[in-house]
Amino acid sequence: VQLVESGGGLAQTGGSLRLSCAGPGFNVDQYAVGWFRQALGKEREGVAAITGWDRSAWYADSVKGRFTISVDNAKNTLYLQMSNLKPDDSGVYYCAAGEGRWIIITTMHWAQFDHRGQGTQVTVSS
Repeated sequence: VQLVESGGGLAQTGGSLRLSCAGPGFNVDQYAVGWFRQALGKEREGVAAITGWDRSAWYADSVKGRFTISVDNAKNTLYLQMSNLKPDDSGVYYCAAGEGRWIIITTMHWAQFDHRGQGTQVTVSS
């Protein structure tokens, strides 16, 4: 499975961006899917995910109410709609896919996701 992110770029505070993730062999409905981000000098953190048999969404507290994760099964594409962006949202965003129907209890862990993209840069100016 190869994952390729797109849609990153520069946005102003309060603006919006939509990230996409697709790639060869990626059947989005067969995986737990999610987004991580890593800001310069900071640890990587899980942002949002869709997991489990009921495909429930999980969000980090820092993005709740501002970000929306979704999938398009027909296009085998994962999205992250980001609104009301803040400078702290800047970083490299990675999409990821994990085998199985597990769910997130408290937080996302990089190791849970078997496949990851190369990342796309998001920069939010103040």
